[in-house]
Amino acid sequence: MSGHSKWSTIKRKKGAKDAARGKIFTKIIKEIQIAAKYGGSDEEANPRLRVAVQNAKSNNMPKANIEKAIKKGTGELEGVNYEEVTFEGYGPGGVAIILETMTDNNKRTVAEVRHLFNKYGGNLGTNGSVAWMFDKKGKILVEKDKTEEDDLFMIATEAGAEDFLTEEDVYEILTDPKELHEVTKALEDNDIPYVEAIVDMIPKNVVKVEEKDVPNLLQLMELFEEHEDMQKLFSNFDIDEEILEKFQE
Repeated sequence: MSGHSKWSTIKRKKGAKDAARGKIFTKIIKEIQIAAKYGGSDEEANPRLRVAVQNAKSNNMPKANIEKAIKKGTGELEGVNYEEVTFEGYGPGGVAIILETMTDNNKRTVAEVRHLFNKYGGNLGTNGSVAWMFDKKGKILVEKDKTEEDDLFMIATEAGAEDFLTEEDVYEILTDPKELHEVTKALEDNDIPYVEAIVDMIPKNVVKVEEKDVPNLLQLMELFEEHEDMQKLFSNFDIDEEILEKFQE
């Protein structure tokens, strides 16, 4: 199993991939606000906003919520002033971890992230300390029962996709980040729904985690995932399936 999909695969199997609709909406609204804040409200001229709005629609977010988030981002409506903060560090077993957050209180978020790293046998690093171990790619997930594999492959590759992977329950399409919105648009034009479309960090190499470090690592990842400021969470760990099953029973 490739390291870049291990955590998302674990979440899907546990039924915990942002299971609460409110949590999904909160993350998407923050992303829309930030995208509009830095790139403006025109989706055609702002690819990041376009992808965020597409994700909102694919999760059945009401149009009014989307429009309100855009206006809060551009300042047309009063709202919380979020800033993007990225954290890098090492978790149990020496695995690399990247956290992308959006916060209205940077000092609080830094303190809480550092505390969790320290508590579970890791350490918070400086910017750039682990990012060099990853490649930035666009990633689109499509549920297998929504389309035929051959059709999806042809549509995605013709639109600019770089790679096409088959996981247990989803197809995973990888793109250059600049081509992400073009590929998602091609899916929409062909009435193919997708679970999510994000800019992902793909590890160049994975780190196999020993059994003794697995409990702390999984606990740390879950607490990061549940943190109110968390937007995206990446790591380069890999865990043998037989070991993983012991801690998921």
